[in-house]
Amino acid sequence: MTDRKPDDIRDAVRENYAAVAKRNGSGECCCSPSCCSDSSAMESTKLGYSADDLTAVPQGANMGLGCGNPRAIAALQPGEVVLDLGSGGGFDCFLAAQRVGPTGRAIGVDMTPEMIGKARQNAEVGSYTNVEFRLGEIEALPVADSIADVIISNCVINLSPEKPRVFREAYRVLKPGGRLAVSDVVATAELPENVRHDLALYTGCVAGACTIAALETMLHEAGFEHIVIEPNDASRAFIQEWAPGRNIEDYVISASITASKPWREGAGTFTGR
Repeated sequence: MTDRKPDDIRDAVRENYAAVAKRNGSGECCCSPSCCSDSSAMESTKLGYSADDLTAVPQGANMGLGCGNPRAIAALQPGEVVLDLGSGGGFDCFLAAQRVGPTGRAIGVDMTPEMIGKARQNAEVGSYTNVEFRLGEIEALPVADSIADVIISNCVINLSPEKPRVFREAYRVLKPGGRLAVSDVVATAELPENVRHDLALYTGCVAGACTIAALETMLHEAGFEHIVIEPNDASRAFIQEWAPGRNIEDYVISASITASKPWREGAGTFTGR
């Protein structure tokens, strides 16, 4: 995708996911908007969500657009501030808000106005008072410095054409000692040229995938420590559904990505708050 400008890629991603948001509010799609199925609930159980998770949020919040369950690796605690990068219809934000409780807060950021509108409507339906959604790009977060205890994201960072900026922004908005807990796709082999230059596969969470080594370098250069990237081999089963017949499961896989922002001198000891 090197022959396209970053803004062109962002515009394509925004247009694609705006169309998803407008689909009758049903959100019946997997990570790739081109591979819609009949059951977002079925897709979500493949990603590690429980039946209770699926019934605990407003109808329409679960858009089935992820590749994992970031909340499962985030170890959220009551009172924490959680920031969701690419919050979509609000599914992970609502689950996070329930976990951090009334003394905590969940903030979702999405660059698609249609998604923000949908998420805000879902928040009103569910009477959430500790959730808010902000329009913005994950490369330039509309969030103050050192505000979040935890950053989560579900199959969104791969869509950014400027991933180092995303990680620098994540580092900026995390509190000292804060942590990153992301589910995303990573490349396990060099992507064929016809895949790398396929815009539909980019907006479908495939062509923008980076190798584990590249992601580790980006995170390290952004300032993160305790970087752990754990691929999920079982994810190949649902990833092959994103582009039937293209064998993309031979090149990308879902992974859990965790890292932390170091404490600065005199910041104290991290207590999870």
